Amino acid sequence: MELSDKQKERYARHISLKEIGRDGQIKLLNSSVLIIGAGGLGSPVAMYLGAAGVGTLGIVDDDSVDLSNLQRQIIHGTEDIGRLKVESAKETIASINPDVTVNPYHMRISEDNIMDLVKDYDFVIDATDNFPAKFLINDTCVKAVKPFCHGGILGFRGQIMTYVPGKGPCYRCVFGDVPPQGAVPTSREVGIIGAMAGVIGSLQSLEALKYLTGAGELLTGYLLTYDALTMEFRKVKLPAADKNGIFPVLSRKFSQHPAAAAEFCNKIPTCNFCRYQKKMSHRTSVRPALPEVQSFPEIPVPSCTDNFRQ
Repeated sequence: MELSDKQKERYARHISLKEIGRDGQIKLLNSSVLIIGAGGLGSPVAMYLGAAGVGTLGIVDDDSVDLSNLQRQIIHGTEDIGRLKVESAKETIASINPDVTVNPYHMRISEDNIMDLVKDYDFVIDATDNFPAKFLINDTCVKAVKPFCHGGILGFRGQIMTYVPGKGPCYRCVFGDVPPQGAVPTSREVGIIGAMAGVIGSLQSLEALKYLTGAGELLTGYLLTYDALTMEFRKVKLPAADKNGIFPVLSRKFSQHPAAAAEFCNKIPTCNFCRYQKKMSHRTSVRPALPEVQSFPEIPVPSCTDNFRQ
């Protein structure tokens, strides 16, 4: 594939980067990303990936634009109120970059349809706003051997982690199970500062671009948290498995089934992080599982209440 003169001009700042260059830009144009959620997080993700020249974007959402969305969902405008979010998003991306093909999916993800959605894409973005969807995305990507990036926001705080098959723990490894109803407040209850969606969504788009081009290091094996009130980022190294190969679930305090993560991961060969850690445990020191993981030495670890909704 050769870049046209217009493409060389459009992507000139990418091409100048030694980590991307011409070959990396061609990789992006030949790549595909599925974005599940066209709201606060999905908006900056879609716009930056579109501007970057990711050749195919799939956008999944079953909702329509309403006035309360516009404070943070920047891919939509006032004139889009009442329109399907996926159609509004497609139109915005088309205006940003005609190189990009957008596949809109006006649907709610479920066990019946999500595997068909993710199978044709190179990378998946979790930009959803509820726990059942987040765990469904995780479980499907693990089974389908698909990398994905999780993002969550609430109030002035946000978090992000990336799963790559065989490279580190998945979302269920870390958080275990859907927390009981009411354990974590919703954005409707406590609010969201609009720019937080831009911060975390932009980081998610960066993770996708790095994965697709091979540039830099991904957040595999780490949870990155951000507190906008104190302007503090914390990169938390996730713990290893215990001597029995069980991964200590960070959300153990609220999880109804704390062992679900290890059981799930050991049954699914593509999520072999816990299996690998168990195999290596006789040679390396591993942290023991803790009854209620609140912190690790030197680096505070968020509780389940930091598993934010959008």
